[in-house]
Amino acid sequence: MNADYHLHTEFSDDSDTPIEAVVERAIALGLNEICITDHVDYGAKTEWRSANDLLWIQGIRQKNVPYSMYFARLDALRAQYGSRISIRSGLEFGMQTTTIPQYTAVVERYRRELDFVLLSVHEIDDLEFWNQDFQRGKTQEEYNLRYYRELLALVEKFKDYSALAHLDLLARYDQNGLYPFDKVRELVVAILERVILDGKGLEVNTSSWRYELGDTTPSREILRLYRDLGGRVLTLGSDAHTPGQIAEHFADARAILRDELGFKEICAFDKMTPTFHEL
Repeated sequence: MNADYHLHTEFSDDSDTPIEAVVERAIALGLNEICITDHVDYGAKTEWRSANDLLWIQGIRQKNVPYSMYFARLDALRAQYGSRISIRSGLEFGMQTTTIPQYTAVVERYRRELDFVLLSVHEIDDLEFWNQDFQRGKTQEEYNLRYYRELLALVEKFKDYSALAHLDLLARYDQNGLYPFDKVRELVVAILERVILDGKGLEVNTSSWRYELGDTTPSREILRLYRDLGGRVLTLGSDAHTPGQIAEHFADARAILRDELGFKEICAFDKMTPTFHEL
C-alpha cells in the first residue's frame, strides 16, 4: 500500500492547488490511494457563504471547507479516476476544546461521506501558532505545557477522529529551540495511552524533512513510546500543499518506521475504519 493521507487543495485556506492536480500527480507517482484532508479550523477561520466568498485577513485567505461542494467534487473525482486510484474523503480538524461542538456537528452531518479525520491543534484561544500569536507573551514552558494539555483534553473529550496529525507540531514553530522532551513526557504518555485505548492512530507527517526539523514528526522518541505502549495504527501523510510535495520522503519515513523503530504495518481507512497493510 502506497498511500498519502494528508493532502491539501484549493479547498484549504493555505493552498491554491486544483484538486484534480493532486489526483493526477498522485497517479503519476504510482500511489494506490490518497486521502484529501482539507482544513477546518473553527474559531480561527470564517465560513464560506458562497463559492466566490474568500475572506482576507492580514493578507491571509481565511475559510473553512464548504462541505457540500467539497464532498461532491470528491465523488466526481472518484467517478473520473476511480479505475486508476482510490480517493478517500477526509478532513483535517484544527481543534480547540472550545470548538468541540462545531466538529461534533460536522461529523454527525457528514458521517456517511467521511473516510478519515485528522485531529490537529493549530491554535489555542483562537491564537495561531504559525504567526507566534499563541506563543507571544508566554515562556517556552508555558506555551509547550498548554499545548500538550489542550491536546490531552481533546482526545479525552472528542472521539470522532481517526489519527492525530503531527502530534508535536508546536516544535515547528518554537523560536526558542527544541523544548526538553522530559518536561512533557508524562503528558505525551497520557495522550498516547488514550489514543490507543480508543483505537485511534498516529500520523507520521513527512513535512519534517521540508521544514528541516532534524527528526521525524512526531519525533522518534514519541514514536518509540507509541510502539512500546502497544500502538499499531499509523498513517503516512506528506501534508502537501502543492503537487510537488505529495508523498515526499515516504521512502525515508518507511525505512525509519520499519528498520529503526520496528513497526511492521501502515494503515488506510474506509468509512473511519482502519485496514492494515505491510509497511
